[in-house]
Amino acid sequence: MQTFDLGKEGLRALNSSLHALKGQTNMTAWEVINPKGAHAIAAGVDAPVDITVRGSTGYYCAGMNKQATIRIKGSAGPGVAENMMSGTVIIDGNASQYAGATGRGGLLVIKGNASSRCGVSMKGIDIVVHGSIGHMSAFMAQSGNLVVLGDAGDALGDSLYEARLFVRGSVKSLGADCIQKEMRPEHLALLADLLKRGEAADKARPEEFKRYGSARKLYNFNIDNASSY
Repeated sequence: MQTFDLGKEGLRALNSSLHALKGQTNMTAWEVINPKGAHAIAAGVDAPVDITVRGSTGYYCAGMNKQATIRIKGSAGPGVAENMMSGTVIIDGNASQYAGATGRGGLLVIKGNASSRCGVSMKGIDIVVHGSIGHMSAFMAQSGNLVVLGDAGDALGDSLYEARLFVRGSVKSLGADCIQKEMRPEHLALLADLLKRGEAADKARPEEFKRYGSARKLYNFNIDNASSY
Protein backbone atom coordinates (compact mmCIF):
# COMPACT_ATOMS: atom_id res chain seq x y z
CA MET A 1 0.00 0.00 0.00
CA GLN A 2 1.36 3.38 -1.07
CA THR A 3 0.07 6.03 1.38
CA PHE A 4 0.09 9.60 0.09
CA ASP A 5 -0.58 12.55 2.42
CA LEU A 6 -2.11 15.14 0.10
CA GLY A 7 -1.94 17.83 2.77
CA LYS A 8 1.83 17.51 3.00
CA GLU A 9 2.95 16.43 -0.46
CA GLY A 10 0.49 18.27 -2.70
CA LEU A 11 -1.78 17.45 -5.62
CA ARG A 12 0.82 17.84 -8.38
CA ALA A 13 3.09 15.27 -6.75
CA LEU A 14 0.22 12.81 -6.34
CA ASN A 15 -1.03 13.02 -9.91
CA SER A 16 2.51 12.95 -11.32
CA SER A 17 3.19 9.74 -9.40
CA LEU A 18 -0.06 8.17 -10.62
CA HIS A 19 0.53 9.25 -14.23
CA ALA A 20 3.93 7.55 -14.15
CA LEU A 21 2.23 4.17 -13.61
CA LYS A 22 2.01 3.16 -17.25
CA GLY A 23 0.75 -0.32 -18.08
CA GLN A 24 1.59 -3.03 -15.59
CA THR A 25 2.97 -2.03 -12.19
CA ASN A 26 3.57 -3.67 -8.83
CA MET A 27 2.45 -0.45 -7.07
CA THR A 28 -1.19 -1.49 -7.34
CA ALA A 29 -2.69 -0.18 -4.07
CA TRP A 30 -2.75 3.53 -3.16
CA GLU A 31 -4.27 5.39 -0.23
CA VAL A 32 -4.75 9.17 -0.34
CA ILE A 33 -5.22 10.83 3.06
CA ASN A 34 -6.10 14.43 3.96
CA PRO A 35 -7.76 15.26 0.59
CA LYS A 36 -9.59 18.23 2.18
CA GLY A 37 -11.80 18.75 -0.85
CA ALA A 38 -8.93 19.26 -3.30
CA HIS A 39 -9.78 19.38 -7.01
CA ALA A 40 -8.72 16.91 -9.74
CA ILE A 41 -7.54 14.18 -7.35
CA ALA A 42 -6.45 11.10 -9.32
CA ALA A 43 -7.44 12.68 -12.64
CA GLY A 44 -6.07 11.09 -15.80
CA VAL A 45 -4.98 7.79 -14.23
CA ASP A 46 -4.21 5.11 -16.84
CA ALA A 47 -3.12 1.98 -14.95
CA PRO A 48 -4.80 -1.07 -13.35
CA VAL A 49 -4.44 0.21 -9.78
CA ASP A 50 -6.74 0.53 -6.75
CA ILE A 51 -6.87 4.02 -5.21
CA THR A 52 -8.74 4.85 -1.99
CA VAL A 53 -9.33 8.53 -1.18
CA ARG A 54 -10.11 8.86 2.52
CA GLY A 55 -12.32 11.92 2.59
CA SER A 56 -14.38 14.18 0.35
CA THR A 57 -13.08 15.61 -2.91
CA GLY A 58 -13.54 18.77 -5.00
CA TYR A 59 -14.04 19.18 -8.74
CA TYR A 60 -13.23 16.49 -11.31
CA CYS A 61 -11.95 13.71 -9.06
CA ALA A 62 -11.16 10.62 -11.17
CA GLY A 63 -11.73 12.53 -14.39
CA MET A 64 -10.63 10.74 -17.58
CA ASN A 65 -10.07 7.54 -15.59
CA LYS A 66 -8.76 4.51 -17.48
CA GLN A 67 -8.36 1.05 -15.90
CA ALA A 68 -8.16 2.20 -12.26
CA THR A 69 -10.58 1.45 -9.42
CA ILE A 70 -11.00 4.66 -7.41
CA ARG A 71 -12.93 4.64 -4.13
CA ILE A 72 -13.97 7.92 -2.49
CA LYS A 73 -14.66 7.48 1.22
CA GLY A 74 -16.73 10.64 1.38
CA SER A 75 -18.63 12.84 -1.06
CA ALA A 76 -17.50 14.20 -4.43
CA GLY A 77 -17.71 17.68 -5.96
CA PRO A 78 -18.85 18.57 -9.49
CA GLY A 79 -17.70 16.51 -12.47
CA VAL A 80 -16.57 13.36 -10.67
CA ALA A 81 -15.51 10.68 -13.21
CA GLU A 82 -15.98 13.20 -16.05
CA ASN A 83 -15.06 11.67 -19.41
CA MET A 84 -14.18 8.34 -17.80
CA MET A 85 -13.01 5.76 -20.34
CA SER A 86 -12.86 2.54 -18.29
CA GLY A 87 -12.36 1.25 -14.77
CA THR A 88 -14.57 1.85 -11.74
CA VAL A 89 -15.29 4.83 -9.48
CA ILE A 90 -17.19 4.22 -6.23
CA ILE A 91 -18.41 7.10 -4.04
CA ASP A 92 -19.58 6.28 -0.53
CA GLY A 93 -21.37 9.62 -0.10
CA ASN A 94 -23.14 12.07 -2.40
CA ALA A 95 -22.05 13.49 -5.76
CA SER A 96 -22.50 17.07 -6.93
CA GLN A 97 -23.44 18.25 -10.41
CA TYR A 98 -22.75 16.44 -13.71
CA ALA A 99 -21.35 13.24 -12.23
CA GLY A 100 -20.09 10.97 -15.00
CA ALA A 101 -20.50 13.66 -17.67
CA THR A 102 -19.49 12.56 -21.18
CA GLY A 103 -18.27 9.21 -19.79
CA ARG A 104 -17.35 6.78 -22.54
CA GLY A 105 -16.96 3.58 -20.50
CA GLY A 106 -16.45 2.04 -17.10
CA LEU A 107 -18.71 2.05 -14.05
CA LEU A 108 -19.59 4.92 -11.69
CA VAL A 109 -21.31 3.98 -8.42
CA ILE A 110 -22.80 6.69 -6.18
CA LYS A 111 -24.04 5.30 -2.87
CA GLY A 112 -25.73 8.54 -1.85
CA ASN A 113 -27.59 11.05 -4.01
CA ALA A 114 -26.47 12.80 -7.18
CA SER A 115 -27.23 16.42 -8.03
CA SER A 116 -28.36 17.90 -11.34
CA ARG A 117 -27.21 16.71 -14.78
CA CYS A 118 -26.01 13.32 -13.62
CA GLY A 119 -24.82 11.46 -16.73
CA VAL A 120 -25.09 14.48 -19.02
CA SER A 121 -24.00 13.54 -22.55
CA MET A 122 -22.94 10.06 -21.41
CA LYS A 123 -21.39 8.06 -24.24
CA GLY A 124 -21.16 4.49 -22.97
CA ILE A 125 -20.58 4.76 -19.21
CA ASP A 126 -22.70 2.79 -16.72
CA ILE A 127 -23.89 4.79 -13.69
CA VAL A 128 -25.61 3.29 -10.63
CA VAL A 129 -27.04 5.74 -8.07
CA HIS A 130 -28.29 4.24 -4.80
CA GLY A 131 -30.18 7.43 -3.92
CA SER A 132 -31.93 10.04 -6.07
CA ILE A 133 -30.78 12.32 -8.91
CA GLY A 134 -31.46 15.98 -9.72
CA HIS A 135 -32.93 17.79 -12.71
CA MET A 136 -31.74 17.47 -16.32
CA SER A 137 -30.01 14.16 -15.67
CA ALA A 138 -28.99 12.20 -18.78
CA PHE A 139 -29.45 15.33 -20.91
CA MET A 140 -28.35 14.43 -24.45
CA ALA A 141 -27.17 11.02 -23.22
CA GLN A 142 -26.02 9.03 -26.23
CA SER A 143 -25.31 5.51 -24.96
CA GLY A 144 -24.75 3.58 -21.75
CA ASN A 145 -26.98 2.92 -18.74
CA LEU A 146 -28.18 5.08 -15.85
CA VAL A 147 -29.72 3.19 -12.90
CA VAL A 148 -31.44 5.13 -10.11
CA LEU A 149 -32.77 3.37 -7.03
CA GLY A 150 -34.45 6.54 -5.75
CA ASP A 151 -36.26 9.34 -7.57
CA ALA A 152 -35.41 11.53 -10.56
CA GLY A 153 -35.89 15.31 -10.88
CA ASP A 154 -37.31 17.42 -13.70
CA ALA A 155 -36.56 16.87 -17.39
CA LEU A 156 -35.08 13.39 -17.13
CA GLY A 157 -33.46 12.33 -20.40
CA ASP A 158 -34.05 15.60 -22.24
CA SER A 159 -32.97 15.26 -25.91
CA LEU A 160 -31.95 11.66 -25.24
CA TYR A 161 -30.36 9.47 -27.91
CA GLU A 162 -29.88 5.75 -27.21
CA ALA A 163 -28.89 5.57 -23.53
CA ARG A 164 -31.08 3.41 -21.29
CA LEU A 165 -32.49 4.90 -18.08
CA PHE A 166 -33.85 2.75 -15.25
CA VAL A 167 -35.59 4.46 -12.30
CA ARG A 168 -37.18 2.67 -9.36
CA GLY A 169 -38.80 5.71 -7.73
CA SER A 170 -40.82 8.60 -9.11
CA VAL A 171 -39.82 10.85 -12.01
CA LYS A 172 -40.82 14.50 -11.56
CA SER A 173 -40.98 15.06 -15.33
CA LEU A 174 -39.55 13.71 -18.56
CA GLY A 175 -37.52 15.89 -20.90
CA ALA A 176 -38.11 16.43 -24.60
CA ASP A 177 -38.30 13.17 -26.59
CA CYS A 178 -37.93 10.94 -23.49
CA ILE A 179 -40.68 8.36 -22.91
CA GLN A 180 -41.34 5.34 -20.72
CA LYS A 181 -40.64 2.09 -22.53
CA GLU A 182 -41.44 -1.59 -22.07
CA MET A 183 -39.22 -3.55 -19.70
CA ARG A 184 -38.38 -6.71 -21.64
CA PRO A 185 -36.50 -9.81 -20.38
CA GLU A 186 -33.18 -8.60 -21.80
CA HIS A 187 -33.54 -5.36 -19.85
CA LEU A 188 -34.26 -7.23 -16.62
CA ALA A 189 -31.11 -9.31 -17.17
CA LEU A 190 -29.05 -6.21 -17.93
CA LEU A 191 -30.40 -4.43 -14.86
CA ALA A 192 -29.69 -7.43 -12.60
CA ASP A 193 -26.05 -7.35 -13.72
CA LEU A 194 -25.79 -3.57 -13.21
CA LEU A 195 -27.26 -3.81 -9.70
CA LYS A 196 -24.79 -6.55 -8.81
CA ARG A 197 -21.80 -4.63 -10.18
CA GLY A 198 -23.08 -1.45 -8.55
CA GLU A 199 -23.20 -3.09 -5.09
CA ALA A 200 -26.98 -2.62 -4.97
CA ALA A 201 -28.31 -6.13 -5.59
CA ASP A 202 -29.40 -6.41 -1.95
CA LYS A 203 -31.29 -3.11 -2.12
CA ALA A 204 -33.55 -3.50 -5.15
CA ARG A 205 -34.93 -6.00 -7.65
CA PRO A 206 -35.01 -5.40 -11.43
CA GLU A 207 -38.79 -5.84 -11.49
CA GLU A 208 -39.18 -2.71 -9.35
CA PHE A 209 -37.79 -0.38 -12.05
CA LYS A 210 -39.27 1.43 -15.03
CA ARG A 211 -37.31 1.95 -18.24
CA TYR A 212 -37.08 5.24 -20.11
CA GLY A 213 -35.59 5.95 -23.50
CA SER A 214 -35.73 8.05 -26.64
CA ALA A 215 -38.92 8.46 -28.66
CA ARG A 216 -36.59 9.13 -31.64
CA LYS A 217 -38.61 12.09 -32.88
CA LEU A 218 -35.78 14.62 -32.71
CA TYR A 219 -33.10 12.74 -34.66
CA ASN A 220 -33.88 14.81 -37.76
CA PHE A 221 -35.61 18.17 -37.94
CA ASN A 222 -39.34 17.88 -38.52
CA ILE A 223 -41.53 20.99 -38.60
CA ASP A 224 -44.30 19.08 -36.81
CA ASN A 225 -41.97 18.71 -33.79
CA ALA A 226 -40.60 22.26 -33.86
CA SER A 227 -41.92 23.10 -30.39
CA SER A 228 -39.88 20.25 -28.87
CA TYR A 229 -36.48 21.43 -30.12
